[in-house]
Amino acid sequence: MANGETAKWSKRNYKLVLEYDGTNYHGWQRQKGVLTIQEVVETRLAIMTQAPIRLIGAGRTDAGVHARGQVANFLSGSRVRPENLLRGLNSLLPDDIVALELNQVSLDFHARFHALSKVYEYRIHNGPVAPALGRQYDWHISQPLSWGPMGRCLKLLEGRHDFASFQAAGSSVRNSEREIFSTRIASAANHLWVISIEANGFLRHMVRNIVGTLVEVGRGKLSEEGFIEVLTARDRKQAGMTAPARGLCLMEVRY
Repeated sequence: MANGETAKWSKRNYKLVLEYDGTNYHGWQRQKGVLTIQEVVETRLAIMTQAPIRLIGAGRTDAGVHARGQVANFLSGSRVRPENLLRGLNSLLPDDIVALELNQVSLDFHARFHALSKVYEYRIHNGPVAPALGRQYDWHISQPLSWGPMGRCLKLLEGRHDFASFQAAGSSVRNSEREIFSTRIASAANHLWVISIEANGFLRHMVRNIVGTLVEVGRGKLSEEGFIEVLTARDRKQAGMTAPARGLCLMEVRY
């Protein structure tokens, strides 16, 4: 066996679960000239393992989007025990990124390709006054929204559909079909509403564009029939605005 192959198979595969506040980062994926979650975590892991680390994320959160359960995996030849690696990593990470779990897994585990579904939540503070606390995690809308019609429209998205109307403008994705397994709108606290969507995958800006269009329904600017027409049009220009990134959070990746 070649030396390179020997080095590869002598490594261990680790699964990492992260929570982060995305306010100060340009999204998950490492990019030249801007600070990203991936770069920060890889840099700290490299210090702990004394070798370069490449994280494979379950998905790419955009600039300003948060996560409570982002999953990644990485290969390392380090023999530091996982619990010590987790403790050391958290001692090096900034306060707005926390490693919740770090475990050794089988070599064939892939955080992205093995994911069965992802769960996102979007929070809207629908009250007359914007809150002082937690404002970096909510979209504040002072105008009262009709949540009943919004919930009925959200339910229409369950199942397999072409979500081209809700993908980012200019997207080059070849297949815009995705399957939404479940949806929910619930009142979480005084004036706070949470929109939850679980799907087998998401297009870029898909959740934020769905939320922006639902808000048009809640404001009475778009009927339930009109919402169906937006979905079937497969045209981004027919949908509503892109909701602000700060209200979106990746809650869980399911395997």
